[in-house]
Amino acid sequence: MERLQLGAGTAAVGVRSAVAVGNFDGVHRGHQALVAAAVAGARAKGGAAVLLTFDPHPARVLRPAAAPRALTTLAQKEELVSALGIDRLVALAFDREVAALSPEAFAREVLEAALGAHHVVVGESFRFGQARQGDARSLEALGARHGFDVQVVPPVLQGGRPVSSSRVREALAAGDVAEAAALLGRPYALDGRVVRGDGRGRTLGIPTANLAAEDQLLPAHGVYAGRCRVADGGWRAAVVNVGERPTFGGAGLVVEAHLLDFAGDLYGASLRIALVARLRGEQRFASAAELVSRIREDIAAARAVLPPPAGRGV
Repeated sequence: MERLQLGAGTAAVGVRSAVAVGNFDGVHRGHQALVAAAVAGARAKGGAAVLLTFDPHPARVLRPAAAPRALTTLAQKEELVSALGIDRLVALAFDREVAALSPEAFAREVLEAALGAHHVVVGESFRFGQARQGDARSLEALGARHGFDVQVVPPVLQGGRPVSSSRVREALAAGDVAEAAALLGRPYALDGRVVRGDGRGRTLGIPTANLAAEDQLLPAHGVYAGRCRVADGGWRAAVVNVGERPTFGGAGLVVEAHLLDFAGDLYGASLRIALVARLRGEQRFASAAELVSRIREDIAAARAVLPPPAGRGV
């Protein structure tokens, strides 16, 4: 991943670029259509396929109180778009200076001067420049002056409605990870590092890996069937709990995974948890024994719904 700072002496690379522009939070199926168009443009005309994103998300700068939690980390984003054929992921450092750029300045300084764009790909709802003055049509006019053509990609529909990051968030808020996966084209995944918990799972005979999740949106509280990617790159079936463990007094929000048929020490390791199906909502049990009995039912349910792993990707 490359970081781009406005006014930091950037210059167009020697190889001209086909550039897909947007936030790409989630890299959902609609984003994937933009990526495919940029890759096709780069291969047809020669040059690099580039994805231009913004970090932090513009809402975190302009409307921090209303800024959504991320669906994907930058590392996830890079992994996903690289697998789709993107040669360079460029993260433009978004700040008040970038927000104040006119559409003309954005086209000239970022797309032409910094990225050497010959082909730019955007969605129909794309807006850019100060106060979101620019749109896809005005970008076409700017491209004629700054040496790039513009391809406007129509939305991808799912259930008769456009696929969007907002729809993914709505699905996750409802705990509907199956719907989120349909919109994303893959299971929703959380990344983080395994930290020490209170050890209660091991005491109960069902050890869990406690995830210090990165700054991503968590799904609705509940128990999920999922897969965990461990250090060797392999995937293990898991039962995942997202919630406050009300049986034990609700001592803070946790994301914990019990990996099936796994024995090993994961403390300090990076872990990815891909959520496949929701098994049930969060419940409070009268005793630890009742909780253990229900977790064993959850394990059986997870084994029934989890298909064999299809390789090393999410």
